[in-house]
Amino acid sequence: MTIKLGLIGYPLSHSFSKGYFTEKFKREHILNHEYDIYPLEKIEDVQNLFQDEQLIGLNVTIPYKEAVIPFLDTLDETAREIGAVNTIKISNNKKTGYNTDCYGFEMSFKPLLQTHHRKALVFGTGGASKAVVYVLKKLGIPFQYVSRTPIEGQWSYHDISIRTLQEYTILINTTPLGMYPQINTLPPIPYHGIHAGHYLYDLVYNPEVTLFLKEGINKGATIKNGLDMLYYQAEKAWNIWDSIKP
Repeated sequence: MTIKLGLIGYPLSHSFSKGYFTEKFKREHILNHEYDIYPLEKIEDVQNLFQDEQLIGLNVTIPYKEAVIPFLDTLDETAREIGAVNTIKISNNKKTGYNTDCYGFEMSFKPLLQTHHRKALVFGTGGASKAVVYVLKKLGIPFQYVSRTPIEGQWSYHDISIRTLQEYTILINTTPLGMYPQINTLPPIPYHGIHAGHYLYDLVYNPEVTLFLKEGINKGATIKNGLDMLYYQAEKAWNIWDSIKP
């Protein structure tokens, strides 16, 4: 019997996960496993996938990390606290949601942190941002959400000034801005206020260096893209799925 895994989201023009897991299965001689992508125009269509008895797990990406939750039977403690899911395990018809993004972000983010990186601006308020904020809270780093359509307690991009950037030296992009094919976009902030003491982290990994990160490079700042985060979260997801004994 073929054991199926896959990725849901929309659109899915480029998938790290399919290539990663296909290569992993080949390299580690993991037999009878396949990983595919499932672009779903609406989240309700996930119910049709759940009917496939060969499917044991899914990754979840934009825009469904929050929207998928009502279609699951339960959440693990971390996913419940974060309020977003990027990994689903299906065992004995029970669908459990997990969040491995927080693990991936923490493992890739922490090594470049320095003592002067004290406060963070988090660009975007979607499911990925919730995993980032979970880690910032864990590390004791004060943060501020920044959004195009802010609600109470959040800032708009217009609120970001050079003075703001003097105080907030960690800048984290959790939006799709700059992601292929829209590579000429970036969060609208005053980049002339960035200096060598800043740390710019972009969850986007394609292209490898976004316009956002290029601005950091030009100012001598520390930069990091989201590729290592993806590797870490993918292995964490595999450990969850591999615990199922078919």
